[in-house]
Amino acid sequence: MKLCRYGKDGFEKPGMIDHEGKLRDLSKVVAGISPNEISPRGLAMLSKVKPESLPVVSNSPRLGVPFVGIGKFVAIGLNYSDHAKEAGMPIPAEPIVFSKSTTCISGPNDDVIQPKNSTKLDWEIELGVVIGTKAQYVSVEKALDFVAGYCVVNDVSERAFQMATSQWDKGKGFDTAGPIGPWIVTTDEIRDPQKLDMWLDLNGKRMQSGNTRTMIFSVAQIVSHASQYMTLLPGDIITTGTPPGVGMGIKPAPVFLKPGDVMTLGIRGLGEQKQKVVAFPG
Repeated sequence: MKLCRYGKDGFEKPGMIDHEGKLRDLSKVVAGISPNEISPRGLAMLSKVKPESLPVVSNSPRLGVPFVGIGKFVAIGLNYSDHAKEAGMPIPAEPIVFSKSTTCISGPNDDVIQPKNSTKLDWEIELGVVIGTKAQYVSVEKALDFVAGYCVVNDVSERAFQMATSQWDKGKGFDTAGPIGPWIVTTDEIRDPQKLDMWLDLNGKRMQSGNTRTMIFSVAQIVSHASQYMTLLPGDIITTGTPPGVGMGIKPAPVFLKPGDVMTLGIRGLGEQKQKVVAFPG
């Protein structure tokens, strides 16, 4: 299934994408895509819905964050060896884990607002992993059983903020730094999360091109690792790192985002995002 939410910010309705790529209205079937629906029981209920029985939504409405009730936004840094190299960092011995503030979350095509005093705004195409079942001390072998689905994430980063201290949260958690969507794709459609092509274009020019098979730590390893020291709950999301091609790694001189720039990014089978960079108002 491909589940989404659409409509005006704060007033989104639940939707489903059918086999032809049409947006269908789910609002008469469920009150909303909540953590209860992201659970195995809720997903089993939604799997019985025939998309062709749902009303088609016309006029290409805004797409919001594809599900509600995100409790934790966990992120993994330097999880592609080539990206670690371009960042001038050693290959990590274990996953580098940090958090993105849930207030940074935005819809997949909403504007990215450059924060005040920002000078080094950057992009990162990433695979998002949505937890569907409470996970605590799970093994690598069983870790994927706790995943509800996958989505596209742009881990927008302000490098000057990020590198100001040893903690990365400052440069990763500002408003609009976490576009998610356009939909969550359930695991029945994505059998192997380590075989997904991913890409990001800036103003029509390809900047990032990679595949999740080159992750240092797989999705299963990441979920298992995180569950050893934090309980993962339905609706939590983990974004799993980016391949090479970010702005700060461009030679001979880094390239950073500025107002008016447009990012287009996607992952095979998970859809595409498009964001325009705008200056902070006022």
